[in-house]
Amino acid sequence: MIFITLTTEWHEGDYFNGILRGKLATLCPEAVVINNASSIPPFNIKHGAFVVRNTFQHYPEGSIHLVLINSDMPADGNYLIVKSQEHYFVGADNGIFSLILNADPEMTIGIKKSDFNDEIELFAMAAAAIVKGKDISKLGTTGISITEKVPLRATIEKDVIIGSIIFIDSYGNAITNITREIFGRVFEHKSFRVFIKSNKYYTEKISETYHDEPVGELVSRFNSLDLLEISINGDNLCRLFDIETDDAVRVESRQEEKHNDRLF
Repeated sequence: MIFITLTTEWHEGDYFNGILRGKLATLCPEAVVINNASSIPPFNIKHGAFVVRNTFQHYPEGSIHLVLINSDMPADGNYLIVKSQEHYFVGADNGIFSLILNADPEMTIGIKKSDFNDEIELFAMAAAAIVKGKDISKLGTTGISITEKVPLRATIEKDVIIGSIIFIDSYGNAITNITREIFGRVFEHKSFRVFIKSNKYYTEKISETYHDEPVGELVSRFNSLDLLEISINGDNLCRLFDIETDDAVRVESRQEEKHNDRLF
């Protein structure tokens, strides 16, 4: 059994879903098609890459992941079939693959959109070829270099980590690019404050669960991805504090605390 996952900008009610699923049902009815994520913010490849990067390995090896995010490329642009870590990915060469994989893929095949009516037809054809075990190297040009985009990483100074919000989940929790490993390297056995938005809002400990703090209080915890997450127990942090992706998060030693309300 082969699984095809869909990660798209489309709302569930968009007719594009029916067209793509219909084509897949016609071309490779033996495959199982799964909606991995929909309603990704339009053109937001960072958001889409975060979702795919943290979900694809939960599917069986050999799965095919169709990524339709900012996929309406010019006629002379490349669409890619990428193989990495025993999974296949199909999408536009817009930098998203480098953000998903953070490594060189094992195989890339470039396919021109001009060879097809639209990208939906291209994606369905590519998936069907993989499902049926065809020689996919004949579908286009092999060895295409993927477009590189560099992920935003947390920086470390003396007793300070400066990070940023990279994802906001359905509950308004702010997920940062500060990993458990980096945090422990800098602040193991040290007192600290985690500031978000401005120096008025901070926490001073890492909690295990949201309910470790009273309702309405800020919570800092490491989530299942081992990334520092900031939230409010029982409410939507990002709505209340007007927080968006790319906003700054600062962790600093208590000895370095500041007494003003400057923004980062």
